[in-house]
This record gives sequence, C-alpha cells and structure tokens, in this order.
Amino acid sequence: MEFDSGSTALVVVDMQNGFCHPDGSLYAPPSEAAIEPVADLVDRARDAGVQVVYTRDVHPPEQFEDTHYYDEFDRWGEHVLEDSWEAEIVEELAVREEDLVVEKHTYDAFHETELDGWLSARNVRDLAICGTLANVCVLHTASSAGLRDYRPVVIEDAVGYIEDDDREYALEHAEWLFGELAGREEITF
Repeated sequence: MEFDSGSTALVVVDMQNGFCHPDGSLYAPPSEAAIEPVADLVDRARDAGVQVVYTRDVHPPEQFEDTHYYDEFDRWGEHVLEDSWEAEIVEELAVREEDLVVEKHTYDAFHETELDGWLSARNVRDLAICGTLANVCVLHTASSAGLRDYRPVVIEDAVGYIEDDDREYALEHAEWLFGELAGREEITF
C-alpha cells in the first residue's frame, strides 16, 4: 500500500504517559508495546516528507463537572489532566516543531479541534492512523476521518489496546465500516 507523501498525514493518537508508561493511571502494556512500532512509522514518515500529527487527550480538572451525560472521569477515573506528566507524549516520540499537536477533550480528534482545517489547508486526503487505544480514540478518530471524506488506514500492528478482543473488534469494525487496515511492512510513504 503506497501513500503519496504530499497528500498523506501520519496521525499518532494519544501516545501519552498516562496510557503508555507503567506509572500512568490508565496504563496498558500493549500501549507501551506500541511505542516502538509507532516510532518506526514516525521515522519513515519523516524520511518521506509526510506530515506527522500527534493527538493528546487532555482534560481540565473541571471538564465534566456540569455535563449532562458524557463523563470520562466517571467511566475511566481522572486521567491525563491538563498540564500533568500523564498528558505528555512519551519521550520516545520526540515531537518536532513542524509536527502538529492536537489537544482533544474527547475520543475523537476531530471534535472541536483544528485538525480538519489543518489537514484541508494542506490538501491532505489520506491518513495513516496509529496509537492507542484501538477501540476508543483510534477507532473514533478513524471513523470521524472517514465521515469527513478522508481515507483512514489503521496501521494494525502499531496500535495499543487493553484486551486482545478490544483490538480485534476495533480493527474489524474499522475495516468493515469505513476504512482500510495495513501492517507497517505493507505500507510505503
């Protein structure tokens, strides 16, 4: 599977200390295991001149105080609080000045962020998507991309998850409903 470097972005979803580091509140070993494959993709994308986009799940402590229904703290407990170590991208994935870092407050990186406008302004049409968690933020971001007429390709061997079944569900759902799957070795930029 070949991506045109001029119209592609690599979207790295939520590779943050809170999810990928053993001291994180929502740590999952498969998310930590995804760091190396994601770093490989980032290096390959940069070598080919592909735009790299990082998303960061960030929550102000009061975000869910007045919500009617949507409350991630109720579901997951407090996590990746604004300005915390947990909210930082893991040190193995060094963000560069030319990368876009999207702060999001929900599972979907397009919801009330600058991501769509930034991609459109650069004529990006195809998204190679990796990161964590496969069945939460990766799936919701890829779904939202497809609904916005981007081509979302989830890189199946560069995603973190909690349980094997979560990963399998997310990948099957992504492929069936709106997108494509590829392994790292199958793609070229």
